[in-house]
Amino acid sequence: MHVATLLKSDMFDIELDGRPASIADVFPDFHPYDRFGVVIDEAFGGIGATHLLQIAMMAFYDAKPSRRKELTVYPEIYAFHVGRGRGAHAPYDFWPARREVILETTDHREVLDAINDRGITRIAVPDRPMRQVVHRPKEEDAAYDRIASAFVYSASGRVAEADLVISGNDRRTEHNPTQALKPFSEERLAATRPVSERPVKELDTSYVDWLRLRSNDVSEQERRLVEQRRVALRQNGLVSETYRRVTVEEALKRLASAGM
Repeated sequence: MHVATLLKSDMFDIELDGRPASIADVFPDFHPYDRFGVVIDEAFGGIGATHLLQIAMMAFYDAKPSRRKELTVYPEIYAFHVGRGRGAHAPYDFWPARREVILETTDHREVLDAINDRGITRIAVPDRPMRQVVHRPKEEDAAYDRIASAFVYSASGRVAEADLVISGNDRRTEHNPTQALKPFSEERLAATRPVSERPVKELDTSYVDWLRLRSNDVSEQERRLVEQRRVALRQNGLVSETYRRVTVEEALKRLASAGM
């Protein structure tokens, strides 16, 4: 649970509609029981939503500060891999492994079922075409009733017609994407070295087993391309990402094209 000590809310600069904003503006009325979910349908696609994910984790800890010190709580974040595993995002603190939901289908009904099962309240979906679809009875209504914020992101880190910009102002904001893109052999070596006196996933053998299991999700070429794309975004070691806020209805229509 390194994020609890690695990152702080003031490490991010935020703009909404071209004006300075706060995490509370991005996630209005965020409460201690909110759950953030990101739908992923390409190799390491969630890296394009790095800063949105990271400020969601900051909101999680800020909503209940005891989670940073007195408790040993991982943030309530969930990654939904559509079609197949898309590369382990566990280094971001999607942990235990159940926080990465591997859906071996592109059926939009199965994806929404999984989102509803985890009680997701804030969702990010990839920038895919909208489709008119029919979900299972009441599943859409359940999502409309519960999900408070929805966003469109791109695996590239930049979307068209963006109204939300999140920029890191501290190089530690690039730690998680860098770790996620390390080859398994490097992650395995890092996991053998103590990194904190607190319980951490890096010292958990099941964490190494999970990285090993997911190591063949993407090819070495895919991993390198994603790494090059991230490096190209960096200026002085920092990255600005863009997003688009959407209605839950639009998010579900774009969700229906994920993985297709």
